[in-house]
Amino acid sequence: MPELPEVETTRRGIEPHLLNQRVIQVIVRHPRLRWPIPEDLDIRLSGQTIVAVERRAKYLMIHAEVGTLLCHLGMSGSLRLVPADTPAEKHDHVDIVLESGQALRYTDPRRFGAMLWTHDPLNHQLLSKLGPEPLSPEFDGKRLFDCSRKRSMAVKPFIMDNAVVVGVGNIYASEALFKAGIDPRREAKSISRARYDKLADEIKKVLAYAIELGGTTLRDFVGGDGKPGYFQQELFVYGRADQPCKVCGSLLKDIKLGQRASVYCPRCQR
Repeated sequence: MPELPEVETTRRGIEPHLLNQRVIQVIVRHPRLRWPIPEDLDIRLSGQTIVAVERRAKYLMIHAEVGTLLCHLGMSGSLRLVPADTPAEKHDHVDIVLESGQALRYTDPRRFGAMLWTHDPLNHQLLSKLGPEPLSPEFDGKRLFDCSRKRSMAVKPFIMDNAVVVGVGNIYASEALFKAGIDPRREAKSISRARYDKLADEIKKVLAYAIELGGTTLRDFVGGDGKPGYFQQELFVYGRADQPCKVCGSLLKDIKLGQRASVYCPRCQR
């Protein structure tokens, strides 16, 4: 599933091509995604100019003069710019045709993504209860410590809780916990403020570095320019079960936490 760095990479890739562009037409080939695409999306968006492209958690907000297109890439979706006359393939579900002659094309083999229309995106039911952005000043070790005091759940699913902090998915939670030297099985409430300060710092570093490298290429993800991300080459634990730790040489262990695969180093992480 595309995580925050992949979505931010997409935002940065498509933004220069969308800003100040007038939408000529919206072509919806397959309206049934996770939620149905609004039947009148073409009427609402066509003729309007794109004024901003923002991200909140894993959602993209494409702001027009009146209203906002709220997009989620689901498990296998991508947004990329193509010439408007490029023939559509099987999983190309939506084209937003621009005055420039390009089209923003949404591709999603599994159809778990979303394209919704709203006039108040930050108060939309999908966004209104989200925690702070991990790269913002509002997120730090104090927040993790304060939120964890009565939480007996394991620390890894705790930091993946979008009410605590948004956008820390499976890949980057695994990597940040390794960098902070914290066993992902530890109870959230058992971790000290000092260790949470370290973990918050590592979450910021891991996500910022992943964005710099264009995200992690896993299965279908490509950025807005159609190019893959390269953070996968930097992974220390995710996807490396039974391989030697890059730091100490111990064999990495694979466990299940919250129905998700979790790989950690039994020597480096305590």
